[in-house]
Amino acid sequence: MKIIPTIMSGGAGARLWPVSREAHPKPFIKLADGKSLLQHAFLRAALLPGVEQILTITNRELFFKSEDEYSEVNASGVGCTYLLEPMGRDTAAATAIAALYVQQIYGDDAIILLFPADHMISDLDAFRAAGVQAIELASRGRLVTFGIDPEYPETGYGYIEADGQNVLRFVEKPDLAKAKEYIAAGRFYWNSGMFCFSAGTMIGLMQQHCPDILDQCRRSLVEAHQSNVASGTQLTLDRESFALVPKNSIDYAILEKAENVAMIGCNIGWTDIGSWNALSDLIEPDGSGNRINGDTVLVGTENCFIQSSGDRLVGTVGVQDLVIVDSADAVLVAHKDRAQDVKQLFTQLKANGHEAHSLHRTVHRPWGTYTTLEEGPRFKIKRIEVKPGASLSLQMHHHRSEHWVVVSGTAKVVNGEQELILNTNESTYIPCGHKHRLENPGIMRLVMIEVQSGDYLGEDDIVRFDDVYGRQ
Repeated sequence: MKIIPTIMSGGAGARLWPVSREAHPKPFIKLADGKSLLQHAFLRAALLPGVEQILTITNRELFFKSEDEYSEVNASGVGCTYLLEPMGRDTAAATAIAALYVQQIYGDDAIILLFPADHMISDLDAFRAAGVQAIELASRGRLVTFGIDPEYPETGYGYIEADGQNVLRFVEKPDLAKAKEYIAAGRFYWNSGMFCFSAGTMIGLMQQHCPDILDQCRRSLVEAHQSNVASGTQLTLDRESFALVPKNSIDYAILEKAENVAMIGCNIGWTDIGSWNALSDLIEPDGSGNRINGDTVLVGTENCFIQSSGDRLVGTVGVQDLVIVDSADAVLVAHKDRAQDVKQLFTQLKANGHEAHSLHRTVHRPWGTYTTLEEGPRFKIKRIEVKPGASLSLQMHHHRSEHWVVVSGTAKVVNGEQELILNTNESTYIPCGHKHRLENPGIMRLVMIEVQSGDYLGEDDIVRFDDVYGRQ
């Protein structure tokens, strides 16, 4: 019997701005231990018995970043398969795609353990034990969910009412009075959003309860483009077909309608990282109740969460009950009681067209990263890092010229009709309208400084002629 852990990774993580952005969503947030939520999810998945392959469902724009994250922690060489969505269609579509793919490759009896990438679980032994229980139930045709033993009357989670292992009903996020009733009743559990089922069981349930989602997902999978990548298999779903998939959650589409739902009640140190308050709970408080991540100096400060990013020091004097998050290009200051409302700030940034809702100052690309160091009228300065063996597209700009200076490593450059090899401290000038390409032929990262000048310096001033990553 094949066990296929499946990680759902994506979303905007609006409540965790400014660290989370649309192009750098919540699963990629680094915790105090240096690992991201996505990396923790991968390591949990690899702990399950007999796992040889991990499936990841994510947006196609996040593929290269996900691949880099996995490569840093995949010491055991577990196989990776990526199912890439052209746009989000909620968890019912992700579940259907996973079930159809696993059925196609491994058959009806293969077991899928499906969970989000943006949760944190601290008791890995308990998680593995709960997973083993769920796999056994799923092998007997049950659709299994994981109920978390509630620690307090939380209003931000949905609940499951259960009689032993049998689910009686799913309930929405309650108000405080109702949450207290649930805790007192002793038969309600937090809904973790993690599930376990056989591929055949899920496909049968979807055929019965949401055939429109299943059928359209099947079309997008049949028309998908498959390619082999360094870490495994990449399957890009067909955009036109997938755009027609109805949006729905797996809870509404299946769980609230199915009659064979079982629940594993567990205490696994589970946290849904849905706000800065939840993330701060992962850090031990100091004697004044402050939870700190980064370089800070505090005077007369109590019950605050403070995270400093990069090289900046954060200092506070005479404040309490605040969330303070510093990033390279934005700072958040919020009262802890309003941490959920950070989403409103994110929404306003997006409505205003502010770049800070989507991108960080450091932007990840398939070939490496670029960091905007400074910009002003008619100029922009970037630090560019290119991974060993990687290359940018053959491209041209209509409105800007570029100066490239190699800081470290070796650069292979196409500049118009010329092909150059540049070493440390050497440079070249790319006139406006010249076709050019940058490549790192070495075994170390190539680091460069790029100075752009011109009338327009937007990232959309680019014409690609040849791109190994399939971008237009």
